[in-house]
Amino acid sequence: MSLPSARILAIESSCDETAAAVLENGRTVLGAAVASQMEIHARYGGVFPEVASRQHILSVVPVVEKALAQAHLTLADLDAIATTRGPGLAGSLLVGLNMAKGLALGANLPLVGVNHLEGHLYSAWVTQPGDETNEEPQFPLMALLVSGGHTELILMSDHLNYIRLGATLDDAAGEAFDKVARLLSLSYPGGPSIQKAAEQGNPMAYKFPRAWLENTWNFSFSGLKTSVLRQVRELESASGNSPAEEFSLPVNDLAASFQAAVADVLFTKTMSAAREYGAKQILLAGGVSANQVLRQAFLDQAEFPVNIPPLSLCTDNAAMIASAGYYRFVHGHVDPLSIDILPTWPLS
Repeated sequence: MSLPSARILAIESSCDETAAAVLENGRTVLGAAVASQMEIHARYGGVFPEVASRQHILSVVPVVEKALAQAHLTLADLDAIATTRGPGLAGSLLVGLNMAKGLALGANLPLVGVNHLEGHLYSAWVTQPGDETNEEPQFPLMALLVSGGHTELILMSDHLNYIRLGATLDDAAGEAFDKVARLLSLSYPGGPSIQKAAEQGNPMAYKFPRAWLENTWNFSFSGLKTSVLRQVRELESASGNSPAEEFSLPVNDLAASFQAAVADVLFTKTMSAAREYGAKQILLAGGVSANQVLRQAFLDQAEFPVNIPPLSLCTDNAAMIASAGYYRFVHGHVDPLSIDILPTWPLS
C-alpha cells in the first residue's frame, strides 16, 4: 500500500546529544544537525544528567535552525513535528519535548511523540542524499536492539507492531562494554575503546562464559562482566612478585575475548529466534550495532537478509525519530500538546 508523502522535522534529546533532522516520507534525509556532548562527559566517565540538560538548552535552537537550513525549508513547508518522549534522562527529554511543543503550537503543526527505542528500529531504513534507498522491510522481521540501556529481541509483524520476546535480565550489552572498559582503564564510551583495543588482541585468549539462558530469549551479561573482573584480579595477583614497571594487563586480549563473548551470544540467540518465528529479515539496531565484530558476524554468517543502519545512524540521532514519526503520523498517531515524557519502552 502506498503511503502519503510527508515532511517531518524531528528533535532528539534523550541523553547527551542534541539533534534535529528533516525527513521526507520517512526515508530520505533533507537536513540534519547534531551537537555532541561526548567530550564534556568523558571527564566523568559517563553522562552527567544536570550538565546534559543545560547543554541541550544551549544547543536546541541552533541545531533545529541548522537542520531546516540544510533542507532549504521553513516550518511552513512541514507536515508535522516529531520528538523523542522517552526513555532517557528526564531533564534532557524535557528540553527537546518542550521545543517541539513550542514549534508545533507556533506553526499549527501536528505533534508526534516517538519512543527512542522505536526510533532505533527505524534507523535502518533511513537514507542520506545520494545513497541508494533501502528496500522496504520484509515482515515478519526479527530485530535485535542493542544499546547502553537495552538489549532486546523484538518481533515486528508490521509497521508499529511489536512483540517483545526477550530482554536483558541485568546489564545491557552497551552497559557491559562501559563497565569492562573501566576495569581495563579504557576511555569512555566503552564500546569504541574496547573495539579499538581488541583489534590488536586474541579473542581466544580467555574463555569467558556465555550465558545462554536456555528456553528463553533473554540475555544476561552481569556474569560475563564479573568473569572479566576476576580474571583481571588473578592477573594482578599473579604479578605480585614482579616490579610494577614490568607488569601490565594484557588489555588487548582481555578486550578481544570479552567482545567475542558478547557478539557470540547476541548473534546466536538472534538467529535462533529468527528461525523459530519464521522471520524474513534480520534487523540490527542501537548504539552497539556500530561494533564491527557484531556487524560482521551478522553480515557474514546470518541465514537471513540483514539490515543494519550505517555507522552514523547507529548512535542517537534525530533522523531515526523522524522516520518513526512519519509512520506514526501517516497512521494517525498524532498527540496532543499536553503529552509528557514517557520513561519506559511500552513493551518493557
